[in-house]
Amino acid sequence: MPGKMVKESTHPLFVFTHWTNALAMLFLTISGLYIAFPIVGGMMGIARGTHFFWMFVLLINIIIRIIGMFTIKTCCEQGTREKDWDYKNWFPQKTNRHQMWPMIKYYLFFKKDYPITAKYAGLQKLAYWFSILLTFAVAYTGFAIWGPTQDWWIFRFANQIVGWLFGIGDNAHFLAGGDGLMAMRLIHHWIMWVILIFTCIHGYLSLIYGTTACKMIFLYKEDDGKPKAEEA
Repeated sequence: MPGKMVKESTHPLFVFTHWTNALAMLFLTISGLYIAFPIVGGMMGIARGTHFFWMFVLLINIIIRIIGMFTIKTCCEQGTREKDWDYKNWFPQKTNRHQMWPMIKYYLFFKKDYPITAKYAGLQKLAYWFSILLTFAVAYTGFAIWGPTQDWWIFRFANQIVGWLFGIGDNAHFLAGGDGLMAMRLIHHWIMWVILIFTCIHGYLSLIYGTTACKMIFLYKEDDGKPKAEEA
């Protein structure tokens, strides 16, 4: 449950990477859906070019964010201006080390009181790590079906594996190089839908208690988390 958000809780670079993530996911989703379902003709080249451009932007952006995690200091507790290395927010902390199960019960409506937490709750940390893994997974499957890279051994072998597992592709000649590209395309699309569902849940949970967190991560604006009526 967000309280006061101070500028030390994030960094201008992280505001930039958050905006970049949002724009990249928007353009990747729109262009990806068009590539899969080209309901209007004559735009496939634009869609593919857009998709490839924002794919590289997203990958570079997430690498920058991971580097920033270990090189930039932010506060590790809500409401405080005392800063420490940002990566500590992504791992178990003394403040909320034993709050994972209470947090799950809270979100399942089995617990009324919001558990004690640091800047990020335990469940939130797991979700963020999961989002990073999903991003690399969707990038990997994208490279595996992209013409210039699908024949690289690191992607070709994966295509053969999924084609064999799902019964799609040249299964009879698996060891001789069955492609499995259709299976990999389906996996790529499934991961996209998982990311979209995650994004919707992430947006809902960030707004359910107010706009405090959004003002900070999008506008780099401090907010005490109190309704205007209370301030008056």
